[in-house]
Amino acid sequence: MNHDHPAVVLDLSANGVGVIRSLARKGIDVYAYDKESSYRIGKSRLAVCDICPNPITEPDKLLHFLQTLAKGLPKKPVLYVGSDDFVSFQSRYRDQLRPYFLFLIPEPEMIETLLDKKETYKLAVEHQIPTPKTFFIDDISQLHDVISEIQFPCILKPSHGYQFRTKLNKKAIRVEDASQLMKDYEYYQSIGEMVIQEEIPGDNRCFYKLATFYGEDMNLLASFTLQKNHQFPAEFGTGAHIESRKVPELYTLGLPFFQNLQLKGVAMAEFKRDPRDGVFKFIEINPRFWLTHSLTGAAAVDFAYLYYLYMTKQKTPSTIDFKEGIKWIYLVRYFLTYLEKRKEGKMNFLEFIRGLKGEKVFALFAKDDGMPFVRSSTSHLWKAWRKRRKE
Repeated sequence: MNHDHPAVVLDLSANGVGVIRSLARKGIDVYAYDKESSYRIGKSRLAVCDICPNPITEPDKLLHFLQTLAKGLPKKPVLYVGSDDFVSFQSRYRDQLRPYFLFLIPEPEMIETLLDKKETYKLAVEHQIPTPKTFFIDDISQLHDVISEIQFPCILKPSHGYQFRTKLNKKAIRVEDASQLMKDYEYYQSIGEMVIQEEIPGDNRCFYKLATFYGEDMNLLASFTLQKNHQFPAEFGTGAHIESRKVPELYTLGLPFFQNLQLKGVAMAEFKRDPRDGVFKFIEINPRFWLTHSLTGAAAVDFAYLYYLYMTKQKTPSTIDFKEGIKWIYLVRYFLTYLEKRKEGKMNFLEFIRGLKGEKVFALFAKDDGMPFVRSSTSHLWKAWRKRRKE
């Protein structure tokens, strides 16, 4: 294989670090960038890492930064993005980036739709994909109609999560009753547009993901399904302990949906299996590399490397099979989830240890690249300690 083209990664969370390690260990030169706070935590010795302008507040500066970077590289680099703010930037400036970078993403209108939960749910309903009961309102006076139809507890979610989290770092808010909904909706709506949704019962193990990599002509180059075991925070969080799992129902449900949407490039959809009826219900789509993608490499279908091969016009075998039962563990988050669940009697130490056994890949822990693990663990533990002191 030819590895002459460098790679540029916009993200230094565990997501971006996973891309860096997949490519750098194969001899590919990697340049990785993020905003200052993420850079400090995710800096990897396997890549040239630095701070870049903010894609939301300084998009023109970021564009100039990237164009200047690419001009100084020996060959056109492959561009990877690992968060919604960078995806939005990449989509908006795609025409200015194409002369300098190799990448494949869906059309601009589709990207904007998928970054807006309100529009994404409308799209799922239009394509007859099962979803939780979801409400969008234009005026707070319409809350009374929602209250008469929804069951409590329910969930409040921001329509544009990445924009909302720049002001308030919350993925979702559980609402216990009608009076809390009236109060919370008015408050959170002042921060950003909100979606009201029924809460599907069931623990973290009810969450599943379908990931795909489609080429320019919508030929399926790779697919992957997984099951979430634990997330952090345990209530509304991101993956802490994940397992590769073959779920045929997700292919039947998701692949036609993705094809109809023309989701070129890498994408991931999340579903929750409703224990009341056994139906997989749609949660969201990310049109980018997702947090736990490094599990695919350990399961013999390395999305990051396949994307590199495809974008550099090298032979890309269609990979739809993978190893089952491989674990992906974000160690510090898994430990903090254990502490959280132990308090509630939902997990004991033996179960925690059992989760570490078997074939696995760690999100950040690595002998040849130790600092992302050290920095992230220190940051997580410090925040957890401060939160506990406040309580």
